[in-house]
Amino acid sequence: MQTTVTPVPRKVTRPRADALRNRERIVTAAREMFVEHGPDVPFDEIARRAGVGNATVYRNFPDRDALAREVVCSVMDRTAEAAEQALAETGDAFAALERFVHTAADERISALCPMVSSSFDRHHPDLEAARERTERLVAEVMDRAKAAGQLRTDVGVGDLMLAVAQLSRPPAGTCCPGVDRFAHRHLQLLLDGLRAPARSALPGTAATMEDLRQA
Repeated sequence: MQTTVTPVPRKVTRPRADALRNRERIVTAAREMFVEHGPDVPFDEIARRAGVGNATVYRNFPDRDALAREVVCSVMDRTAEAAEQALAETGDAFAALERFVHTAADERISALCPMVSSSFDRHHPDLEAARERTERLVAEVMDRAKAAGQLRTDVGVGDLMLAVAQLSRPPAGTCCPGVDRFAHRHLQLLLDGLRAPARSALPGTAATMEDLRQA
């Protein structure tokens, strides 16, 4: 007589809520410190700002490449979410673009600048997926504003995102919150210059994100 063995369900272990909060605090602290001091900021300083121990940082991110990759993915994911929210708005297309730009600045999109020239694998599948999603959504936000005749047609996604990154990046050694009010003021000046009809012809051609990666 054959005995039937009932398989035992495998227990699925999920990260504890406090572990997830610690990981998010580390990524947030790293994003801020990369913006302020560059990608080589010591892990000790990141741990101190995050309010966790060094061991917690290394337990989540065994090396700097892993942390840098997580920061870039986090920034791009949150930027993509802001673009999705802008696309969900049914009112003024340029107003939606404005809200997206200011939100992207608050997400520290400028943290990507020091990362794109770092040594980690920029072709990692997680990065490729996050980048493609973000660029596609931002392009849709811009295309909608262009179709409405509100956004000048001679600017590309690269133009917009480079400007947002540059204008939202504080000078080295400056505390991020201390310059936010200036960043948003300057971003609004940029947005006013992007409105159609254009007051002048731009030199060169519209920049794509691929142009920026190859620069």
